[in-house]
Order: sequence, then structure tokens, then C-alpha cells
Amino acid sequence: MQYRTLGRTGIAVSQLCLGAMMFGSFGNPDHDESIRIIHKALDAGINFIDTADGYSAGESEEIVGKALSGGRREHVVLAVKFGPPFDQDPNHRGASRRWITEGVEGSLRRLQTDWIDLYQVGVPDPNTDIDETLGALSDLVHAGKIRSFGASKVPASQIVEAQWTADRRGHERFRTEQPPYNLLTRAIEYDVLPTCLRHGMGVLAYSPLAGGWLSGKYRKGQGVSGSASPFRAWFSGLFDSTNPANAAKLDAADALGALADEAGMTLIQMAVAFAIRHPAVTSTIIGPRTMEHLDAYLEASGIDLSSDVLDRIDQIVPPGVTINVADNMWDFGTTALSAASRRR
Repeated sequence: MQYRTLGRTGIAVSQLCLGAMMFGSFGNPDHDESIRIIHKALDAGINFIDTADGYSAGESEEIVGKALSGGRREHVVLAVKFGPPFDQDPNHRGASRRWITEGVEGSLRRLQTDWIDLYQVGVPDPNTDIDETLGALSDLVHAGKIRSFGASKVPASQIVEAQWTADRRGHERFRTEQPPYNLLTRAIEYDVLPTCLRHGMGVLAYSPLAGGWLSGKYRKGQGVSGSASPFRAWFSGLFDSTNPANAAKLDAADALGALADEAGMTLIQMAVAFAIRHPAVTSTIIGPRTMEHLDAYLEASGIDLSSDVLDRIDQIVPPGVTINVADNMWDFGTTALSAASRRR
């Protein structure tokens, strides 16, 4: 396992980050098996875990907390996201000082820890002044409850605005960004990744398999069924083969699969290695639901893609291009592309 410095925090993290979204009712409801998966990942050299209070309504945090008890917590860099609705309470969401102050206590309790290494705003909150959010998060740093903080799915312009606000108001600043990034979803190469590099921010790239499209299961002539997890089943439209955008993704996934075969590796190995390769990316988040999934991800560790393979990838999906624009998750970060914003 290789390690990289998380932005300019000085913290060394593994190039594979264990995503915990699939632990709990969203994915694998078996706590004991989920804990075994976590332990195997740690034994393989992964020292970075990413979870969120909203994953299975806190159940994921509870599983991670149990897995890290008994002396393992001190050797793990623990990242936690907040922001999406936690329950029906309208104030249990967003990035207000009220929810940040309350929400972190719940996460600390469920995780059975005294501190969180990286606390992340899971989605931008247009209803809260960025000065308010940065001030509340800075106070948590000063109190020792979190070591640093970051954000997820933030457009480049808002990343810059947050950096400027922190400088002018004397706050701690966002140290990381967590965007979607994979062979089929490359829009962040245009502005988000260069912006993070300029500001010395670490990048936790998520969805290296594009929600399963790059798992190797989706090839021409085979049925497109989607993932077996309950969480993915809610988004079955993402695998609707009658959708022209999905048809284009199938074409690209099939071509990428053929390239991986020719290069003597699995598509999973190529996909994960690609996400890790970009100089702005610190770590890519893998989200296994089963032990077999973890094994497949771990086989990608140490894979190096040749210039020829990278050039041929660019021919299939050009730099900065996302096959289905919805996969950029821009609907979370900005409303600029919504009909209401464009057709006033």
C-alpha cells in the first residue's frame, strides 16, 4: 500500500480509502461481516476510512466505531461527512452552526471516539453563509473535536470563495474536497482538480467504479441489472438501458473493458488505478459491500497504467468529459443548470 500526504495537513493516508457507505442497512446489514471487511482492509495497509452520519441513519458510524475499538482507532485517519438530511427534523441537515455543533456530538458518540480527523460538509448548503460554516468548523478544530475539515461536491468557484473567506475572516480553511471521479466521469479535471492543486487541498475521489458501471459486469450483449444493494436499488434508473445516456455509458464501459482485457488487467484494476493516477488525487474511496468486493479493490493497489493505456483511455472518454452529465452531481453543488435558473 502506498501513502500520500493529505493536502498540506501533514497527515499520511493510504491511496485507497475505505468507504463505509455499504455497511449497514444501505448495503450489508451484517455487522460482524462488515467489521471483518474493515479489519481486513486495515490489515492490508489501508489507514483511511470515510463514513457519514447519514449512511444507514448512523448505523455505518456505529459499525466503524465497533471495528476500531480495542486499540485500532489510534492508527486510523477517520473522515466523516455531514449535511444531507439526518432525519425528519428540518434543522438536522445543512451546514449551520446549530447542526454542526449538534451533529458532531452524535457522530463522536456513534464512532466511540474523542476526535474526528477530517469532518466534511457532505453537500454545499446554499442557505447558510460560508462564513458561518467556516466559523463553526474552526471552533471544533480549536476545541480538539476535529483535526481538520473539508467538503464534498463543491464547484471550483465555491472552493475559491471558501478559501478567500477563511483568509479574510481568520478562519481555518477547507483542507480537502471529495468529488466523484472515474473513467466515465471526468468533468472535474477541467477546473476542480486544478483548483485543489493550487490551494494545496487533498482530494478524496469517490465512485471509482461509476456506481458499478466499471465493475466489468456491463458489457454489450449482457443485461444491465444494476447493483444488488438496497441503496443502489433506489436509483435503478441509473441502469435503465433505454436511457440514451446509459447507452453511451455502456458503449464506453464496453470499450474500456476491452482495453483492460488487452492490457492484462481487470476493469476494476484499471478504473481504480486511473482514479489514483491524477496528481491532484490523494486517495480514491472504495466502497465494498462484501469481502469479495474488497479483494477485487485491493488487487488494484500498486497497478501502474502505461502512457499507451492512458492515451487510449483518453480516446474512449476524452479529458474533462462526463458521459452522463448527471453523474457530475452538480445538482448538489449548484442550481445554475436547473430549469428555474436558466429560464427566468
